[in-house]
Amino acid sequence: MSQAPVESRPTHEPPPGDRHDGGRKGIFGFLFSGEGWPYMLAPMIPIALILNFFVEGTSAEVLFVTSTLGVIPTAALMGRATEELAERSGPGIGGLLNVTFGNLPELIIAFIALNAGLYEVVKASVIGSILGNALLVLGASMFVGGLKNRTQTFSPKAASAQATMLILAGVALLIPAILHVIQGGALPVPGNEDIAASGDIETVSFLVAAVLFATYCGGLLFSLKTHRDLFNPEAETGEHAGIGHEPWTVKKAVILLAIAGMAVGLMSEILVHSISETAEGAGVSEFFVGVIIVAVVGNAAEHWVAILVAYKNKMDLAVNIAIGSSAQVALFVGPLLVILSFFFGPHPMPLVFNALEIAGILLAVFVSSYIASQGESTWFEGLMLLAVYVVLGITFFFT
Repeated sequence: MSQAPVESRPTHEPPPGDRHDGGRKGIFGFLFSGEGWPYMLAPMIPIALILNFFVEGTSAEVLFVTSTLGVIPTAALMGRATEELAERSGPGIGGLLNVTFGNLPELIIAFIALNAGLYEVVKASVIGSILGNALLVLGASMFVGGLKNRTQTFSPKAASAQATMLILAGVALLIPAILHVIQGGALPVPGNEDIAASGDIETVSFLVAAVLFATYCGGLLFSLKTHRDLFNPEAETGEHAGIGHEPWTVKKAVILLAIAGMAVGLMSEILVHSISETAEGAGVSEFFVGVIIVAVVGNAAEHWVAILVAYKNKMDLAVNIAIGSSAQVALFVGPLLVILSFFFGPHPMPLVFNALEIAGILLAVFVSSYIASQGESTWFEGLMLLAVYVVLGITFFFT
């Protein structure tokens, strides 16, 4: 499965705080670097909390924007803390930490929406994450990397393994919708919150989710143990072993991971409860908010890492992050949310997607499998992927 290690700072550049000027220049340099920019949004966290709890009459739109921006630095901090723990845990446990916590911000947002009964937002965010990784992130990585490095190559074996898992997950996610139509039901319409699903559909959705989750566990065993040499081989040789700054202690990493988790939860709570009113005020559907905004924000830090490593001509890692993250969402996040819906929320959430979501799944599967078979990329291929994502975004906006 994909891992997203934080890129090393050049060895000639001292880490923040190690300079003779007391670290002031280093801190500002870090904040304006490719790794540090998410932390510039950290003031949005207290602003969102103050507006939500202490300022009466704050509009839902303001709460939505501030909490959305507040998710980004908390997700970045969670990723950094996870990387620090992973460096000290060995490749097996370290990889497990990466793939588990890599999607945690997005999972927290979706779970809170699930508990609030916003099933359309939940399913849209799952599909949006798959599309965002397979089209937006992969396209931006190829475009940015190709502009600097002309033609980039990557291992088709690792990419194909990830793409195959995504194909299997995509097919499985469509089965309950097909059964629903066969039984005389209709696919949901974007903008309608719920559909009437029979007990059979709910049971099939649960069983499909369980199978996908088991497949995800098998994928972890495959990528972290039996065939880990295919995935991020640089991590084995030590290229990513040094993160380029003074390493954190395990205690510090755990404490900051817990703080980041709580902050993500608070920001997600504010974000979710402002979605409906914000969507209505902005004249867009909750479906658009879930499939574009929530999906992109939940993975913003990881998305940036993929683009950054592609710029540094490490396309293996960029493709692994993009396609692997799509597979993780389809095999882990989506199924886990379905299983959780049987214990939380108004009622179980059936795996019945609307026509646009189904088209998005099929598109992501096709693109990922095609890209994985090539083994090389150029900036124009990236531009085409971005164009497809923009076309889908325009369609979603007018839905």
